[in-house]
Amino acid sequence: MNVESRLSFASDYMEGAHPELLRRLAETNTCKSAGYGLDTYSESAREKIRAACCAPEADVFFLSGGTQTNAVLIDALLRPYQGVIAAETGHISVHEAGAIEFGGHKVLTLPQYEGKLRAEDIANCVRTWREDANRDHMVMPGMVYLSHPTEFGTLYSLAELTEISRICRENHLPLYLDGARLAYALACPENDVTLPNLAALCDAFYIGGTKCGALFGEAAVIPRHDDIPHLFTIIKQHGALLAKGFVAGVQFDALFTDALYFSIGKTAIDAADRIRAALHERGYRLAWDAPTNQIFVVLEQKQAAALSEKIEMSFWENVDETHTIMRIVTSWATQAEEVDRLIACL
Repeated sequence: MNVESRLSFASDYMEGAHPELLRRLAETNTCKSAGYGLDTYSESAREKIRAACCAPEADVFFLSGGTQTNAVLIDALLRPYQGVIAAETGHISVHEAGAIEFGGHKVLTLPQYEGKLRAEDIANCVRTWREDANRDHMVMPGMVYLSHPTEFGTLYSLAELTEISRICRENHLPLYLDGARLAYALACPENDVTLPNLAALCDAFYIGGTKCGALFGEAAVIPRHDDIPHLFTIIKQHGALLAKGFVAGVQFDALFTDALYFSIGKTAIDAADRIRAALHERGYRLAWDAPTNQIFVVLEQKQAAALSEKIEMSFWENVDETHTIMRIVTSWATQAEEVDRLIACL
């Protein structure tokens, strides 16, 4: 089969932008706007995000991408001698090419459980450092990184997140949450974590746009005003301050008008549920249960090669000499006809 005719289920940023965002971008295209996020569209988006988070004093900044946002906020939250606690499978641990270490901070990895950290492991990590007589020669745990959904497409429950937040606050560790795919969590029936929950439990988090219907962009939220002093300047120092910040502002203003952000992920969840059901019916084995828009299927390597001729999936990892885990990802733009064709290929 010709490569161009393959179905594309490799990621959730394969398409451009939701039509409503394109409409607003076209509508505002020739309007002259202030730079660096100081425009009226960005301020409108900030007010809508504050309202959605029930955090009226929150600071909100728009950055271009997830790795950039992680690198800026982690560097801003840590002292030079500190590192960030993350699951061994966390995005900053595996798929960000050492961006955090490049910024001068070690990623302190802990065991993952379906992609998630456990509160007791965080507490033990801090306790072990404090009780070590050589701790002054070691990297100090300085904050905690989570993602929701996780790299495995799994979700933290509100109870899990609340307990992690409690441990972090007892130990004076800022809690930071990566929300690259947050729209898909919010649209998932199994999810019980809301934006107000994140604002109450986290010291910083970001609302993903790149994977959730925007051309690009993430909205970094610091729930308590000036909790990270001079963050505007820190963003500039990292080369991350968008001159045309209004382009991100227009997009997030649209995403948070008429609750679009809260509904945009439903198409992806519905499509993923159909694919999961078809995989089960046909006897395929899933690597783990993930209720969001990422599906991880265990395939014999010959089977993976045969399906890859028809379906663009992303390689995840080799299980053994003969089996591979491949990832199928749906998005806000996935079409029912594409799902039908994928199921037929199975």
